[in-house]
Amino acid sequence: MIPFIVAGDPNCETTIEMALTLQKAEENVIELGIPFSDPLADGPVIQSAATRALKQNMTLEKAIKLVSKMRNKGLQIPVVIFTYYNLLLQLGHERFFALMKENDVDGLLVPDLPFEESTDLRKACEEEKITYISLVAPTTSELRLKQIIKNAQGFLYCVSSLGVTGIRNDFHPSAYTFLNKVKSYATIPVAVGFEISNKEQINQLRDYCDGVIIGRAIVKEIENRERELLQEETRQKALSDIYQFIHSLTT
Repeated sequence: MIPFIVAGDPNCETTIEMALTLQKAEENVIELGIPFSDPLADGPVIQSAATRALKQNMTLEKAIKLVSKMRNKGLQIPVVIFTYYNLLLQLGHERFFALMKENDVDGLLVPDLPFEESTDLRKACEEEKITYISLVAPTTSELRLKQIIKNAQGFLYCVSSLGVTGIRNDFHPSAYTFLNKVKSYATIPVAVGFEISNKEQINQLRDYCDGVIIGRAIVKEIENRERELLQEETRQKALSDIYQFIHSLTT
């Protein structure tokens, strides 16, 4: 399982402790989302998390620097920065990659940058030894799918369906056809994201992918415990409750 959390939600201290909690839950990779005021496909839960983080004055630069603080407290698993390209462009490629290296970040995912326009960024990632994560969707043509997979690194992020992140009980049959096609071409692990929020859905996908990306469900648990997480004396209990929730998804 690859968990997604929003940097700075509800504050920096919680983000650091949340990362350590995810490592304790034996997760393999953390996607650290950068809050953005105009997201591409985030549903209301993640949008609300981004709003809370932006009120804490979270930025791309501050979020990257959080990773070194996580490392100093014992985080060892890979961290992938999930950011929209506008934020990266404003910061500047040179400054961005310097920060990524200084703060021991492992990967990058830019959901709104089309494959055809990502050549320079992918090349820079390769030079800096940063893993560039690619996305594919059910609407991706077969020719384009093969091109993306040929250049993919780390793991392949498969969008399970169209629309924004949210709650759905079942996957459309076409989702399984799509995943089978991706698996037939892929030479790296295939992970599925969007609308996955419970154990039943994870079990439905077990035969079709190598991992699942859980975002909305974890972010919702954080939202439900915002008051406790903001207070130092109650934060550990709230983190323990979230740990139990995450553990229940895979056991």
